Amino acid sequence: MEENAVLLRAYARAQERCSRLLAEQAAQIVRLRAALIVRDSALAMVREALAAPASGVSLPKRLQNLLLPARRRATRASLPEADLREKAVLCVGRAEEASAMARQLVEIAGGRFLHHDGQDDVDAAALEASLRAADLVICQTGCMSHGAYWRVQDHCRRTGKPCVLVGQEQPIRIVRRGETVGS
Repeated sequence: MEENAVLLRAYARAQERCSRLLAEQAAQIVRLRAALIVRDSALAMVREALAAPASGVSLPKRLQNLLLPARRRATRASLPEADLREKAVLCVGRAEEASAMARQLVEIAGGRFLHHDGQDDVDAAALEASLRAADLVICQTGCMSHGAYWRVQDHCRRTGKPCVLVGQEQPIRIVRRGETVGS
């Protein structure tokens, strides 16, 4: 009888764990579907706007304006445009979504996007090579190791290269606005 009770308790724990995992996966599916809907909606808006006749505004500017939330479009006119044509922008950090959006914006503006994970276990020589090749560095401070952070800061100070220190989601705004902060 004791053995049966032990087996039933083990079965109950396994069933509880499976139920919890299923609930977590269901929540993740909902989040991923929402992100997909947001992406598809934004893509549809961009396609519609690009199909509309151009009113004397360059394509990168039109795309940047479409990517901005409506409430910030009014203040957008006062911000300087980023001139990234034929410039290399290095984004250091692990934030995948922010890096993907920054990549799109840099490439739309005519620049070349470089990325480095910013982790200590990644080859330091690769980070140095990326830093040498970049014209602007976006440093995602919350998404990189301390060693990589100090390497980036040291390189930018020595070379006078513009380095923008940002949190996880800010590279998108930096690329849009063309802000550069001296290190």
